[in-house]
Amino acid sequence: MKAIVKHQRGYGAELQMIDIPKIKEDEVLIKVKATSICGTDVHIYTWDEWSQSRVNPPYAFGHEFAGEIVEVGSKVNNVQLGDQVSAETHIVCYKCPQCLQGDYHICKDTKIIGVDTQGCFAEYVALPAVNVWKNPKEMPYDVASVQEPMGNAVHTVLAGDVTGKSVAVIGCGPIGIMAVGVAKAAGASQVIAIDLNEYRLDLATKMGATTVINAKEANPVEEVMKLTDGHGVEVVCEMSGHPIAMNQGFKMITNGGRVSILSLPVRPVELDITNDIVFKGVTVQGITGRKMYSTWQQVSSLLKSGQVDVKPMITHHFPLEEFEKGFDLMISGQCGKVVLHP
Repeated sequence: MKAIVKHQRGYGAELQMIDIPKIKEDEVLIKVKATSICGTDVHIYTWDEWSQSRVNPPYAFGHEFAGEIVEVGSKVNNVQLGDQVSAETHIVCYKCPQCLQGDYHICKDTKIIGVDTQGCFAEYVALPAVNVWKNPKEMPYDVASVQEPMGNAVHTVLAGDVTGKSVAVIGCGPIGIMAVGVAKAAGASQVIAIDLNEYRLDLATKMGATTVINAKEANPVEEVMKLTDGHGVEVVCEMSGHPIAMNQGFKMITNGGRVSILSLPVRPVELDITNDIVFKGVTVQGITGRKMYSTWQQVSSLLKSGQVDVKPMITHHFPLEEFEKGFDLMISGQCGKVVLHP
């Protein structure tokens, strides 16, 4: 089969012919119909510090996808041939203390598809059946392929109440843009999108942002204070990972507010914990993955109801062979979600 392979410990990737995976008795084989590029994939492609310490080439990477089940293991009973599916990308142990109390998304022994295992930038992918999420037949494959990252957005925004509250989304990459749509659908009174990239701020507007702030042109903290009568926002969703932006998030949060952090800073970030967290009585949450599987239920319902329409942020489609064009766009930031089609 054709696959995009991280072929070396360095920049880039190659399109190669590799063996179609053989499934175990508890796995399924899925024919990939659409697979989208994630920021994590860009880290692996550009071979940054994180990927150097985490992944071991050569292997096929990628973890966001939708497809059709074409083979089922002998012990699988939750899905069947022909089902249209996506997948939860965290393969968990079901044995650690976190798993035993139902917090599978923070399993101590998590392995991530396309990071620690063979991924879905390929014509076929093999996965444990327990990780498979069945999609409605009417859901387009490109939309279905972005449910996993949308789950990150849903988990971040809905980690607390947002109804009637002011929300700032800092960092308008694809997940941040989806977070804007989720906050709006959940009844936020204001959804303020903050970024340096005009292209992506425009997408945030299309997804429902009530105000966008270009941090190159205006001070985000000052602008947020103007928009909230000097009180600050009640919820900050930190999606940028940039030390300056993170500090601004803690400056703009109101007393008693919530800061939910999905971003992954590449090095330690210095914060004024005394004044911006303790004295404000702020709740700070680290967000990882999606709750298994309540977040998936929320994602599916939001898409099926039409309350969130992700089509505006799916901006580019390429055949698998033209993956380099997709990565170039992701690196430049002149795109929303890029979908590849094997």
